[in-house]
Amino acid sequence: MDNQSNKVLSSNAIGVLYGALAFTLWGFLPLYWKLLRSVPSDQILAHRILWSFVFVTGLLAWRGELSKLRDVLKDRKSTKMVLLSAAFITANWGIYIWSVNADHLVEASMGYYINPLIVTTLGMTVLKERLNRLQYVALAFAAVGVAYMTVQYGRFPWIAVSLAVSFALYGLFKKLINVESTVGLALETMVLTPLTLVYILYGCFRGNSALMVASWSTLVLLLLSGVITALPLLWFGMGAKRVRLSTIGFLQYISPTIQLVLGVLIYKEPFSAAHLISFGFIWIALLLYSISNTGLVKKGKPATEKA
Repeated sequence: MDNQSNKVLSSNAIGVLYGALAFTLWGFLPLYWKLLRSVPSDQILAHRILWSFVFVTGLLAWRGELSKLRDVLKDRKSTKMVLLSAAFITANWGIYIWSVNADHLVEASMGYYINPLIVTTLGMTVLKERLNRLQYVALAFAAVGVAYMTVQYGRFPWIAVSLAVSFALYGLFKKLINVESTVGLALETMVLTPLTLVYILYGCFRGNSALMVASWSTLVLLLLSGVITALPLLWFGMGAKRVRLSTIGFLQYISPTIQLVLGVLIYKEPFSAAHLISFGFIWIALLLYSISNTGLVKKGKPATEKA
């Protein structure tokens, strides 16, 4: 094997490692939010936005890359995409933090299992991508899984679907901007930070802000929420540059699997026969979806091709 092949293998191995680290940390993130359970979810969200902005902006300043923020904001269309992606990531973060601390981690994990299938649906409906037959079958299995859960429990699994849809739409608008992940996070949190600061200061005025009533250990955890948010994103970016998209597709199931295990085994959330059947349909859908991305199945050509 020549040196060039060795370099490729080494790069792939490093990429897989970074990707696995990112999705593993995302999987264990509920443990972090549980430590902040004494703080209302809306305040956790506000601090997560604020300290994420501080951390990633400081990182870009250290790299000498702050000009990248201005370059994106010069374009009106990109600015609109930043605002939309900021709105959807705020919704996603807020729902997720609340669901974890309200003991709905099992349903939250379902959301991230079905997220790739929602992304596929958006690709078909918004970007006019054509799916192969196996992908249509995968979407049907996922729909059956969600429908079964709805019928069995008499309520629509809104947490799972909201998380999946909000994160898929966030990914769509990020794709339309096409900026590096750290720059994207800096821009998204930048447009949200003024509102976040007003919200935190209002809480201080009312006397119910975590800044005024929480312990020092809780305040440190709130401050570090920016690091815990940005770190896996950095690892993901480094991994995605080195490996194929299909590899990232397989790795992304690490996160909801860890969340599901935490919810059932650590936090003793219910996992009934109905859950098993519903998740079973979704797992079959993901298996079919993964197979469809291996190149073994011929994909349809896009309806339109860019020059």
